[in-house]
Amino acid sequence: MGRLHDQLKEMGYEGDDLQRVLVRLLFCLLANDTGMFEKGIFTRLIEQRTQSDGSGLAACLAHLFQTLNKPHTKRAKTLDEELARFPYVSGGLFEHPLPIIAYNSRIRATLLQACDFNWSLIAPAVFGFLFQSVMGNKRRGTGAHYTTEQNILKVIRPLFLDGLYAQFAKIKHNRNKLLEFHKKLGTLRFFDPACGCGNFLIIAYRELRELEIRVLQALYRQKQQLLHVSNLSRIGIDQLYGIEIEEFPARIAQVALWLMEHQMNKKLSEAFGCCSMRTALQKLAHIVHGNALTLDWRKVLPPTDSCTLLGNPPFVGYHLKTKKHSQEMAAVFHNVTGAGVLDYVAAWYLKAAQYIQNTRIKCAFVSSNSIVQGSQVSILWNTLLNQYGIKIHFAHRTFVWTGQALVYCVIIGFAAYDTPCKLLYDYDTPRSTPQEKQVHNINPYLVELPDVVIPARRLPICTVLAMHHGSSPRDGGHFLLTDEEKAALLSKEPQAAPYIKPVLSAKEFFRNLNRWCLWLKGISPAQLKRMPQVSKRVAAVKRFRQGSKKKLTQQAANSPTLFAEIRQPNTDFILIPHCSSESRKYVPFGFFSCEFIVHNTCACVPNATLYHFGVLTSLMHMEWMRYVCGRLGNGYRYSNTLVYNNFPWPQNPTVKHKQAIEAKAQAVLAARAQYPHSTLGDLYNPLTMPPLLHKAHQVLDQAVDAAYCSQPFVSEHSRIEFLLRLYQHYRSAAAVREECG
Repeated sequence: MGRLHDQLKEMGYEGDDLQRVLVRLLFCLLANDTGMFEKGIFTRLIEQRTQSDGSGLAACLAHLFQTLNKPHTKRAKTLDEELARFPYVSGGLFEHPLPIIAYNSRIRATLLQACDFNWSLIAPAVFGFLFQSVMGNKRRGTGAHYTTEQNILKVIRPLFLDGLYAQFAKIKHNRNKLLEFHKKLGTLRFFDPACGCGNFLIIAYRELRELEIRVLQALYRQKQQLLHVSNLSRIGIDQLYGIEIEEFPARIAQVALWLMEHQMNKKLSEAFGCCSMRTALQKLAHIVHGNALTLDWRKVLPPTDSCTLLGNPPFVGYHLKTKKHSQEMAAVFHNVTGAGVLDYVAAWYLKAAQYIQNTRIKCAFVSSNSIVQGSQVSILWNTLLNQYGIKIHFAHRTFVWTGQALVYCVIIGFAAYDTPCKLLYDYDTPRSTPQEKQVHNINPYLVELPDVVIPARRLPICTVLAMHHGSSPRDGGHFLLTDEEKAALLSKEPQAAPYIKPVLSAKEFFRNLNRWCLWLKGISPAQLKRMPQVSKRVAAVKRFRQGSKKKLTQQAANSPTLFAEIRQPNTDFILIPHCSSESRKYVPFGFFSCEFIVHNTCACVPNATLYHFGVLTSLMHMEWMRYVCGRLGNGYRYSNTLVYNNFPWPQNPTVKHKQAIEAKAQAVLAARAQYPHSTLGDLYNPLTMPPLLHKAHQVLDQAVDAAYCSQPFVSEHSRIEFLLRLYQHYRSAAAVREECG
């Protein structure tokens, strides 16, 4: 199909016409092998009515498409006998006329090669994969990915399928209740507002028909060989609804659903040992080609309790959103403060929450796991919980996408009403098999705790030292110096030496690099005047700031000798880089003297002790950071307001606990010192971390754990559950303190 796409494009087909001819050919290939057409008739038509050089192929296909679009009663009596044997295909698939372009021998050979393949072996659910093959990498740019059947079943089983089977098991021996249950199956509606090639709808429809076959077998146990089953099924693809922004996958979805209906009709016939007269393509799924974020979903499918909402909205992180994405989200989140940092998928959650108000509709979406981490939680889930009354009914914690995309995902099932029994699916590792657990509540961090969200705080929730951002130069690079630039400057102006300080950015810290800066705080005009090279740099800083479009930077031009924002501690401090790779189990922090200038890519904790260093470097703090911090690309983004200020420190550590933590923290620093020629990036790389350092961290973790709880933590989730409970305790205490002034 990919080769056929490229060859047709070379011959002149483009845009909608290219998509239409591809979908029509795909349908004919499937129908040729699956019983929709007389077996092999399409292949024979191409072989017998066209020449090896491709001549006659365009006219042959044009006549075929016209024939397929006409009911038998409206076809010309003089129609060629071979064409007359093709069935009528309703639904508009062959309705639109296509330009006739001369085909060549390569296209004919590729089409016949496709005919040689047994298309009856292709499950409709893999059409999305075929589509990706044809369209190349375009889908990745839209944030859409092929969803495997395994992942789809993770959604639909707890969402509706398990419940239907449980109901069937209770009533399968009661004929009257079975009849009512069968009627109910025919009233259900399934809506995917980001349907792509229709995989969710295809699998949902297949599973629903499988259940119906069991219901019919229970109803007609004694009459299987006598029944004519053509009118027994109450379920059709007209119960399926979808929105898809790209026209081609929307058409692929229609074809795939038609094929699935045909296959399930055959399976129904086989189950009763007779031939069903019900043919495919008599009904249509309601697939709308449009933008789900600008369409009114109620006009696609009016919300009723019989609806179910499901799907896999686009994976586009907030840092990858285009201007168009941002405009669409601004319209959806028009009254939500801070929504600009949300991932694109968040808009589907809000639209769904609005759609299901005052109904019993259940929803479930596959999402990238960033929407249950960091600042996105307080923005998105505060809105969903408090404005729309959303409750999470089931969830899959983080797992690795099993398709082609390397994405860490979650699945969240929710509704606008509560349920007493919720299901939480946990993974020992992101690639392992999920383990189901019944819980009383699932909060937005996908933890079995009350619906708490963690907002940014100006001050620490515990009585601990404050964390500060580093200083921001906003200098156009004129204050910053490499080793070579420092040496060159000092060779001309050695009197500048007292004003050159080592500067620490995240890059220098991780890579053990030297970087220097001009730190002119306190310099007198006379001293500056005696240093023309330094003065030249100050003048360049002033020009850079004056040329900025930002008002605050322009204002900083009035003080060109200083960093634009100065937050430098005057004591020793712990350095915390704002950004770090998510591959690290431990993000390295460090101790430095106040001679080192903290760059704004880092934060610092002045006056910190080994105890503070030990707790912050421990696995307890690392797990908290992973759950609470924001994301930047594939890395962590540490912030004082969200991570540090909300972190629940050990409640009542004894002197013995503190001494143990200090000793083990010193051992971590000593272990690092054993490798003076290795960077911190290498020391904390999971592939190259020395066993000595890893062991030192494990021993430190044990000491910190003991300060929190006498019992060991069995998993990362047990740690975060403990920390969130402790956070709630501290939050209540902080509220009392603030109320008392």
